[in-house]
Amino acid sequence: FKAAVDLGGTLSGEHGIGLSKAEFMPLAFSAAEMELFRAIKRAFDPKGILNPGKMGL
Repeated sequence: FKAAVDLGGTLSGEHGIGLSKAEFMPLAFSAAEMELFRAIKRAFDPKGILNPGKMGL
């Protein structure tokens, strides 16, 4: 995954990040972006019941 991101690619194409790629999210996104994702997730899913554990959030 690191090589793909280093070459300008992404972790995922037409499918989501899911469980298998969640730990690699920081390779493609900054700490600030990861926190933004978490904040959005908290805003829309404060109880954490929608897709728990997906995207490493």
